[in-house]
Amino acid sequence: MATLAPALVLLPEWGSGHLMSMLESCKRVLLAGAGGGREFSITLLVMRPPTDEAGSEVEAHVRREAASGLDIRFHRLPAVDPPADAAGVEEFIARYIHLHAPHVRDAVAGMGRPVAALVLDMFAAPMVDVARDLGVPSYVFMSSTGAMLALMLHLPVLHDRVAVEFHEVDGEVDVPGLPPLPPASMPCPVVDKKSPNYTWFVRLGDRFMDATGIIANTADELEPGPLAAIADGRCVPGRAAPPVYPIGPVLSLGGNDKRDSSEPPHECIAWLDGQPPASVVFLCFGSMGWFEAAQVVEITAALERSGHRFLWVLRGPPPAAESGTGAPDGSEHPTDANLDELLPEGFLERTKGRGMVWPTWAPQKEILAHPAIGGFVTHGGWNSVLESLWHGVPMAPWPLYAEQHLNAFELVRDMGVAVPLGVDRERDNFVEAAELERAVRSLMDDASEEGKKAREKAAEMKAVCRSAVAAGGGSSHAALQRLSEALHQGAALPKN
Repeated sequence: MATLAPALVLLPEWGSGHLMSMLESCKRVLLAGAGGGREFSITLLVMRPPTDEAGSEVEAHVRREAASGLDIRFHRLPAVDPPADAAGVEEFIARYIHLHAPHVRDAVAGMGRPVAALVLDMFAAPMVDVARDLGVPSYVFMSSTGAMLALMLHLPVLHDRVAVEFHEVDGEVDVPGLPPLPPASMPCPVVDKKSPNYTWFVRLGDRFMDATGIIANTADELEPGPLAAIADGRCVPGRAAPPVYPIGPVLSLGGNDKRDSSEPPHECIAWLDGQPPASVVFLCFGSMGWFEAAQVVEITAALERSGHRFLWVLRGPPPAAESGTGAPDGSEHPTDANLDELLPEGFLERTKGRGMVWPTWAPQKEILAHPAIGGFVTHGGWNSVLESLWHGVPMAPWPLYAEQHLNAFELVRDMGVAVPLGVDRERDNFVEAAELERAVRSLMDDASEEGKKAREKAAEMKAVCRSAVAAGGGSSHAALQRLSEALHQGAALPKN
């Protein structure tokens, strides 16, 4: 009887940025081991998301991956009742996931084959205990930055050292491996120490330390400071962190960056085809990014006055925003924008020919790959950042939620691939027209020294990203080989 390939058992959070990043990363492990004596299979544990919309997205991912031909199985966990008393998004997600712990244990125990790892979303880190009880390895998958990983590992230390709120700190916050961090750049979940979101993040950072290893969607050359700080033990003095495997950038690019020439181009791509090289600033704010009418007015004024060509993906408010309700996990998706209602009268006419406003989903990866794109005004979610860097597009980060304020700081101050954009956190990250106009000009003007430096650094990072994942010498490819070997060596039958 043939020996069954050890299983990578995946427990992702249901959001696409978490689920697909983890799955694509583990598919790399699966493919790297194929034919080399380190075969693996993948079993994805599917939690029922707390909203129907998120559930439909997950099922679409499952259907697509089930047809991929790879050794990927899907195990649907029994439904649990979501916590009704959660005070914040991150608390809700962490608690909801943790309620699945008994079902995760049963699923792993019943695998009937060796388990190479229980791969846990960052919000599921407390389930390292489930893996330990079953005698199988546990790996935390970090879908965010190495900087965020360093901060989370260091957060329990900061909790003991810093008695006041971070915004009350006199000066900057010290995060190993990063330049001194302004309190205004701290991630949203940790800005209020009285919030259960903060309490959960301290706990998550502590539990990361109990994992067998950490898989990170980044590269040594992208974030040398934070990754070295973790490896050197500076994040948690006196205690060695688990080994980190930076195997990124992991992007789902469909085999190449170009569309099938037999298919008609998306309207955004067709419009870009008529624009000069590197002449268009692209504005897009992620799957949950949208703005109130007052902010839309400021953006239109900035774009009109900047004189630059633009492609702007403008989304309308989610239904929950209009009804006064919201999804407990913060997954309210924007609606298609009504441009007649949102845009000032005459804006489209005045910018006709040099600007396009697109009111629904747009193919961001294909747009960023287009030679007409010269800059990217982005919310700064890590997947979007990696896509931008992969194509060498400099950025102006406009953080909106989660860890994006930290990402913006890192992109500008540490990596140098972005120009700064001043956002007012006290006004829900509001940006004045004059500030956005300044940032767009800085990003796009040939005479801008700030923009020139960001463009040069972004071009450098494009080469870095591609060389990192290259076989036969890339740092991320080498990390993937080390990870594959560690997973193969650590595989064990779960104890019942």
